[in-house]
Amino acid sequence: QVQLVESGGGLVQAGGSLRLSCAASGSTLSNYRMGWFRQAPGKEREFVAAILWSGSSTTYADSVKGRFTISKDNAKNTVYLQMNSLTPEDTAVYYCVARSIFTQKYAYWGRGTQVTVSS
Repeated sequence: QVQLVESGGGLVQAGGSLRLSCAASGSTLSNYRMGWFRQAPGKEREFVAAILWSGSSTTYADSVKGRFTISKDNAKNTVYLQMNSLTPEDTAVYYCVARSIFTQKYAYWGRGTQVTVSS
């Protein structure tokens, strides 16, 4: 079992930046892939970014490439999402997620943190 707690959301103007954090606990994460999804009002949840806990392999959605950076601090069991050049289209609830590298489904989800970008 993995517990995930997000923080760092808030209100920011277009063009601004935010950094989200996700504190993970409960299991050894060495065989996990950690990531972020988001869900905007009236839209389906969409993948944002992911990172392999053991190593540095990262993946990004095309919509955030070049603007968002996912990183981790193994010692703190924390994953970060640095978001730059934010636009109103980035407004959403952002969820931290985790899955075993032996599965395809993200089985563990945080409760989410709201990010609102004003124009």
